[in-house]
Amino acid sequence: MEKSQFEELKNGVQEIIDLIAAKDHKSANNKLTDISEKLDDFLDHTDEDEDLIEISKYQVLLNQLFQKINPEDE
Repeated sequence: MEKSQFEELKNGVQEIIDLIAAKDHKSANNKLTDISEKLDDFLDHTDEDEDLIEISKYQVLLNQLFQKINPEDE
């Protein structure tokens, strides 16, 4: 997988964190959905172990951010 794709994920996650900090949970949730879809797409198109490890890290992080945005869903 290209470094630019991981950079895109990283930037998207940072944007989610910034939106949470600004208490804009609706926009944060929308961005989280977009990034999750991209992550799923990346997962579907890779078979490199290093990429799979990196993707799994993002999956865990996105799950934690989801719980932060939607605490009632825990």
